[in-house]
Amino acid sequence: MEMRLNPHEVVDRVEQVIHVDIGRNVTALFAAARGALWGAASALATTPSARVGLITGFYVPQGAPPAAETDGPVGTALLAKGLEAVGIPCRLATDTLCRGACAAALAAAGCSDVPLDIAAIGGPLSQLIKTWRGAAVTHAISIERCGRSADGRPRNMRGEDIGSCTAPLDDLFSAGPWDTIAVGDGGNEIGMGALSRSLIGQHVAHGEVIACVTPAQHLIVAGVSNWGAYALLGALAALREDWRLPLLACLDEGLDRAVLETTIAHGPAVDGVSRRPTPTVDNLEIAAHHRILRKIRTLVEQGHEL
Repeated sequence: MEMRLNPHEVVDRVEQVIHVDIGRNVTALFAAARGALWGAASALATTPSARVGLITGFYVPQGAPPAAETDGPVGTALLAKGLEAVGIPCRLATDTLCRGACAAALAAAGCSDVPLDIAAIGGPLSQLIKTWRGAAVTHAISIERCGRSADGRPRNMRGEDIGSCTAPLDDLFSAGPWDTIAVGDGGNEIGMGALSRSLIGQHVAHGEVIACVTPAQHLIVAGVSNWGAYALLGALAALREDWRLPLLACLDEGLDRAVLETTIAHGPAVDGVSRRPTPTVDNLEIAAHHRILRKIRTLVEQGHEL
Protein backbone atom coordinates (compact mmCIF):
# COMPACT_ATOMS: atom_id res chain seq x y z
CA MET A 1 0.00 0.00 0.00
CA GLU A 2 1.37 3.40 -0.97
CA MET A 3 1.89 5.76 1.97
CA ARG A 4 -0.84 8.37 2.39
CA LEU A 5 0.11 11.86 1.29
CA ASN A 6 -0.06 15.00 3.39
CA PRO A 7 -2.61 17.65 2.34
CA HIS A 8 -0.06 19.75 0.45
CA GLU A 9 1.02 16.73 -1.58
CA VAL A 10 -2.60 15.82 -2.32
CA VAL A 11 -3.34 19.36 -3.51
CA ASP A 12 -0.23 19.36 -5.69
CA ARG A 13 -1.41 16.12 -7.31
CA VAL A 14 -4.89 17.53 -7.82
CA GLU A 15 -3.29 20.49 -9.57
CA GLN A 16 -1.39 18.10 -11.84
CA VAL A 17 -4.68 16.41 -12.77
CA ILE A 18 -6.10 19.66 -14.19
CA HIS A 19 -2.86 20.51 -16.01
CA VAL A 20 -3.88 18.70 -19.19
CA ASP A 21 -3.54 20.77 -22.35
CA ILE A 22 -6.54 20.09 -24.59
CA GLY A 23 -5.01 21.89 -27.57
CA ARG A 24 -4.51 25.52 -26.54
CA ASN A 25 -0.72 25.23 -26.07
CA VAL A 26 -0.94 26.39 -22.45
CA THR A 27 1.59 24.03 -20.85
CA ALA A 28 3.91 26.98 -20.16
CA LEU A 29 1.02 28.75 -18.43
CA PHE A 30 0.50 25.70 -16.21
CA ALA A 31 4.15 25.85 -15.18
CA ALA A 32 4.04 29.59 -14.48
CA ALA A 33 0.95 29.24 -12.27
CA ARG A 34 2.00 26.06 -10.45
CA GLY A 35 1.25 26.16 -6.73
CA ALA A 36 -1.68 28.55 -7.04
CA LEU A 37 -4.25 25.89 -6.16
CA TRP A 38 -2.64 25.42 -2.76
CA GLY A 39 -2.45 29.17 -2.25
CA ALA A 40 -6.09 29.70 -3.20
CA ALA A 41 -7.41 26.84 -1.08
CA SER A 42 -5.29 27.87 1.90
CA ALA A 43 -6.55 31.44 1.69
CA LEU A 44 -10.15 30.21 1.82
CA ALA A 45 -9.67 27.43 4.35
CA THR A 46 -7.94 29.62 6.94
CA THR A 47 -10.21 32.69 6.82
CA PRO A 48 -12.70 32.95 9.69
CA SER A 49 -16.19 33.91 8.52
CA ALA A 50 -15.27 33.73 4.83
CA ARG A 51 -17.81 35.10 2.36
CA VAL A 52 -17.31 34.51 -1.35
CA GLY A 53 -18.23 36.57 -4.39
CA LEU A 54 -18.20 34.49 -7.56
CA ILE A 55 -17.85 35.86 -11.09
CA THR A 56 -18.52 33.85 -14.25
CA GLY A 57 -20.23 33.87 -17.64
CA PHE A 58 -18.43 34.06 -21.01
CA TYR A 59 -20.79 35.16 -23.76
CA VAL A 60 -20.54 33.64 -27.24
CA PRO A 61 -22.23 36.10 -29.64
CA GLN A 62 -21.74 33.77 -32.62
CA GLY A 63 -23.38 30.86 -30.82
CA ALA A 64 -26.43 29.07 -32.17
CA PRO A 65 -28.15 30.51 -30.20
CA PRO A 66 -25.99 33.38 -28.89
CA ALA A 67 -25.47 32.48 -25.24
CA ALA A 68 -23.01 32.03 -22.40
CA GLU A 69 -20.66 29.12 -22.81
CA THR A 70 -20.95 25.95 -20.76
CA ASP A 71 -17.48 26.36 -19.27
CA GLY A 72 -17.71 28.54 -16.17
CA PRO A 73 -21.31 28.50 -14.92
CA VAL A 74 -21.32 24.72 -14.40
CA GLY A 75 -18.16 24.57 -12.30
CA THR A 76 -19.10 27.75 -10.48
CA ALA A 77 -22.46 26.27 -9.48
CA LEU A 78 -20.81 23.14 -8.07
CA LEU A 79 -18.32 25.29 -6.17
CA ALA A 80 -21.10 27.47 -4.78
CA LYS A 81 -22.97 24.37 -3.61
CA GLY A 82 -19.88 23.09 -1.82
CA LEU A 83 -19.01 26.40 -0.19
CA GLU A 84 -22.57 26.93 1.01
CA ALA A 85 -22.59 23.39 2.42
CA VAL A 86 -19.61 24.17 4.67
CA GLY A 87 -21.06 27.46 5.85
CA ILE A 88 -19.40 29.90 3.45
CA PRO A 89 -22.08 32.23 2.03
CA CYS A 90 -21.78 32.96 -1.68
CA ARG A 91 -23.16 35.41 -4.19
CA LEU A 92 -22.60 35.37 -7.94
CA ALA A 93 -22.00 38.29 -10.28
CA THR A 94 -22.45 38.16 -14.03
CA ASP A 95 -23.96 40.40 -16.69
CA THR A 96 -27.36 40.55 -18.32
CA LEU A 97 -26.51 38.30 -21.27
CA CYS A 98 -25.10 35.53 -19.05
CA ARG A 99 -27.75 35.81 -16.35
CA GLY A 100 -29.92 32.99 -17.69
CA ALA A 101 -27.10 30.45 -17.81
CA CYS A 102 -25.86 31.34 -14.33
CA ALA A 103 -29.35 31.24 -12.82
CA ALA A 104 -30.08 27.88 -14.46
CA ALA A 105 -26.79 26.41 -13.24
CA LEU A 106 -27.37 27.56 -9.67
CA ALA A 107 -30.93 26.24 -9.67
CA ALA A 108 -29.84 22.84 -10.98
CA ALA A 109 -27.20 22.66 -8.24
CA GLY A 110 -29.80 23.42 -5.58
CA CYS A 111 -28.44 26.91 -5.00
CA SER A 112 -31.37 29.08 -6.03
CA ASP A 113 -30.96 31.10 -2.83
CA VAL A 114 -27.47 32.30 -3.83
CA PRO A 115 -27.91 36.00 -4.69
CA LEU A 116 -27.32 36.93 -8.33
CA ASP A 117 -25.75 40.35 -8.90
CA ILE A 118 -26.34 41.47 -12.48
CA ALA A 119 -24.22 44.08 -14.25
CA ALA A 120 -25.77 45.96 -17.15
CA ILE A 121 -23.53 45.94 -20.20
CA GLY A 122 -22.28 49.48 -20.67
CA GLY A 123 -23.55 50.51 -17.24
CA PRO A 124 -21.61 51.48 -14.10
CA LEU A 125 -20.42 48.87 -11.62
CA SER A 126 -20.39 51.19 -8.61
CA GLN A 127 -23.59 49.79 -7.10
CA LEU A 128 -22.42 46.22 -7.55
CA ILE A 129 -19.11 47.02 -5.86
CA LYS A 130 -21.00 48.68 -3.03
CA THR A 131 -23.19 45.58 -2.69
CA TRP A 132 -20.18 43.29 -2.36
CA ARG A 133 -18.51 45.55 0.16
CA GLY A 134 -21.73 45.73 2.15
CA ALA A 135 -21.97 41.94 2.08
CA ALA A 136 -18.45 41.73 3.58
CA VAL A 137 -17.09 39.58 0.75
CA THR A 138 -13.68 38.22 1.75
CA HIS A 139 -12.75 36.40 -1.46
CA ALA A 140 -13.59 37.10 -5.10
CA ILE A 141 -13.38 34.01 -7.31
CA SER A 142 -13.60 34.50 -11.07
CA ILE A 143 -14.07 31.36 -13.18
CA GLU A 144 -13.85 31.58 -16.99
CA ARG A 145 -14.81 35.23 -17.30
CA CYS A 146 -13.42 37.18 -20.24
CA GLY A 147 -11.29 40.09 -19.04
CA ARG A 148 -9.87 43.21 -20.58
CA SER A 149 -6.83 42.97 -22.82
CA ALA A 150 -4.01 45.50 -23.13
CA ASP A 151 -6.13 47.83 -25.27
CA GLY A 152 -8.94 47.72 -22.72
CA ARG A 153 -11.22 45.45 -24.75
CA PRO A 154 -12.29 41.89 -23.83
CA ARG A 155 -11.45 39.45 -26.60
CA ASN A 156 -12.36 35.83 -27.26
CA MET A 157 -9.89 33.13 -28.26
CA ARG A 158 -10.24 34.14 -31.91
CA GLY A 159 -9.09 37.66 -31.07
CA GLU A 160 -12.55 39.16 -31.62
CA ASP A 161 -13.64 42.13 -29.53
CA ILE A 162 -16.71 41.13 -27.50
CA GLY A 163 -16.95 44.32 -25.47
CA SER A 164 -20.42 45.08 -26.80
CA CYS A 165 -21.73 41.99 -25.00
CA THR A 166 -19.40 41.75 -21.99
CA ALA A 167 -19.59 43.93 -18.88
CA PRO A 168 -16.16 44.83 -17.40
CA LEU A 169 -16.43 42.72 -14.26
CA ASP A 170 -12.66 43.07 -13.93
CA ASP A 171 -13.48 46.27 -12.03
CA LEU A 172 -15.58 44.37 -9.49
CA PHE A 173 -12.97 41.63 -9.15
CA SER A 174 -10.24 44.19 -8.42
CA ALA A 175 -12.26 46.56 -6.22
CA GLY A 176 -11.24 44.93 -2.94
CA PRO A 177 -10.75 44.64 -0.02
CA TRP A 178 -11.22 40.95 -0.83
CA ASP A 179 -8.57 38.42 -1.80
CA THR A 180 -8.67 37.50 -5.49
CA ILE A 181 -8.71 33.99 -6.94
CA ALA A 182 -9.16 33.27 -10.64
CA VAL A 183 -9.50 30.25 -12.89
CA GLY A 184 -8.78 30.38 -16.60
CA ASP A 185 -7.69 28.11 -19.43
CA GLY A 186 -6.73 30.27 -22.40
CA GLY A 187 -5.03 33.51 -21.38
CA ASN A 188 -7.92 35.92 -21.95
CA GLU A 189 -9.74 35.40 -18.66
CA ILE A 190 -9.85 37.63 -15.58
CA GLY A 191 -6.80 36.81 -13.46
CA MET A 192 -4.42 36.04 -16.33
CA GLY A 193 -2.73 39.39 -15.73
CA ALA A 194 -0.81 37.51 -13.02
CA LEU A 195 1.23 36.07 -15.91
CA SER A 196 3.32 38.09 -18.31
CA ARG A 197 1.64 39.14 -21.52
CA SER A 198 4.73 38.04 -23.42
CA LEU A 199 4.45 34.50 -22.03
CA ILE A 200 0.85 34.25 -23.19
CA GLY A 201 1.81 35.82 -26.51
CA GLN A 202 4.60 33.31 -27.09
CA HIS A 203 2.40 30.27 -26.60
CA VAL A 204 -1.29 31.01 -27.20
CA ALA A 205 -2.80 31.82 -30.59
CA HIS A 206 -3.51 35.58 -30.74
CA GLY A 207 -1.97 35.69 -27.26
CA GLU A 208 -0.52 39.20 -27.43
CA VAL A 209 -3.91 40.56 -28.46
CA ILE A 210 -6.19 38.58 -26.16
CA ALA A 211 -4.08 38.34 -22.98
CA CYS A 212 -6.04 39.68 -20.03
CA VAL A 213 -4.18 42.29 -18.00
CA THR A 214 -6.29 41.96 -14.83
CA PRO A 215 -4.26 40.03 -12.23
CA ALA A 216 -5.30 37.71 -9.41
CA GLN A 217 -3.45 36.96 -6.20
CA HIS A 218 -4.02 33.26 -6.89
CA LEU A 219 -4.33 32.24 -10.56
CA ILE A 220 -5.36 28.64 -11.23
CA VAL A 221 -4.72 27.63 -14.84
CA ALA A 222 -6.55 24.49 -15.96
CA GLY A 223 -7.07 22.62 -19.21
CA VAL A 224 -10.76 23.52 -18.86
CA SER A 225 -11.91 26.13 -16.37
CA ASN A 226 -14.65 23.92 -14.90
CA TRP A 227 -11.84 21.58 -13.89
CA GLY A 228 -10.36 24.40 -11.85
CA ALA A 229 -13.61 24.62 -9.89
CA TYR A 230 -13.54 20.86 -9.33
CA ALA A 231 -9.92 21.17 -8.18
CA LEU A 232 -10.70 23.95 -5.73
CA LEU A 233 -13.43 21.79 -4.17
CA GLY A 234 -10.96 18.92 -3.92
CA ALA A 235 -8.18 21.08 -2.51
CA LEU A 236 -10.45 22.51 0.18
CA ALA A 237 -11.57 18.97 1.04
CA ALA A 238 -7.93 17.91 1.39
CA LEU A 239 -7.13 20.86 3.65
CA ARG A 240 -10.18 20.71 5.89
CA GLU A 241 -11.15 17.25 7.11
CA ASP A 242 -14.26 18.74 8.72
CA TRP A 243 -15.37 19.94 5.27
CA ARG A 244 -14.39 16.82 3.36
CA LEU A 245 -17.66 14.93 3.03
CA PRO A 246 -19.92 17.83 1.97
CA LEU A 247 -17.33 19.12 -0.50
CA LEU A 248 -16.65 15.73 -2.07
CA ALA A 249 -20.41 15.18 -2.37
CA CYS A 250 -20.36 18.02 -4.92
CA LEU A 251 -17.80 16.18 -7.05
CA ASP A 252 -20.56 13.97 -8.35
CA GLU A 253 -21.00 12.96 -11.97
CA GLY A 254 -24.79 12.95 -11.79
CA LEU A 255 -24.89 16.43 -10.31
CA ASP A 256 -22.43 17.75 -12.88
CA ARG A 257 -24.43 16.27 -15.75
CA ALA A 258 -27.71 17.67 -14.40
CA VAL A 259 -26.21 21.14 -14.03
CA LEU A 260 -24.72 21.04 -17.53
CA GLU A 261 -27.91 19.82 -19.20
CA THR A 262 -30.12 22.27 -17.32
CA THR A 263 -27.81 25.18 -18.10
CA ILE A 264 -27.94 24.36 -21.81
CA ALA A 265 -31.70 23.84 -21.88
CA HIS A 266 -32.81 26.70 -19.69
CA GLY A 267 -29.95 29.22 -19.77
CA PRO A 268 -29.45 28.78 -22.59
CA ALA A 269 -25.78 27.92 -22.99
CA VAL A 270 -23.55 26.66 -25.79
CA ASP A 271 -20.20 24.92 -26.05
CA GLY A 272 -17.60 27.67 -26.33
CA VAL A 273 -15.66 25.90 -29.09
CA SER A 274 -18.39 24.37 -31.27
CA ARG A 275 -20.83 27.19 -30.39
CA ARG A 276 -23.62 24.62 -30.32
CA PRO A 277 -26.06 23.75 -27.47
CA THR A 278 -24.61 20.26 -26.96
CA PRO A 279 -23.83 18.56 -23.61
CA THR A 280 -20.12 19.24 -24.04
CA VAL A 281 -17.61 21.69 -22.61
CA ASP A 282 -14.78 23.03 -24.77
CA ASN A 283 -15.73 20.43 -27.38
CA LEU A 284 -15.05 17.54 -24.98
CA GLU A 285 -17.71 14.96 -24.22
CA ILE A 286 -18.95 14.81 -20.65
CA ALA A 287 -17.10 11.52 -20.03
CA ALA A 288 -13.76 13.32 -20.40
CA HIS A 289 -14.73 15.85 -17.75
CA HIS A 290 -15.98 13.15 -15.43
CA ARG A 291 -12.65 11.33 -15.64
CA ILE A 292 -11.01 14.48 -14.26
CA LEU A 293 -13.71 14.88 -11.60
CA ARG A 294 -13.34 11.25 -10.45
CA LYS A 295 -9.57 11.46 -10.36
CA ILE A 296 -9.73 14.51 -8.09
CA ARG A 297 -12.29 12.90 -5.81
CA THR A 298 -10.27 9.68 -5.57
CA LEU A 299 -7.04 11.52 -4.80
CA VAL A 300 -8.64 13.30 -1.88
CA GLU A 301 -10.52 10.25 -0.59
CA GLN A 302 -7.56 7.93 -0.72
CA GLY A 303 -4.68 10.34 -0.24
CA HIS A 304 -2.93 8.73 -3.18
CA GLU A 305 -3.57 8.05 -6.84
CA LEU A 306 -5.20 4.67 -7.51
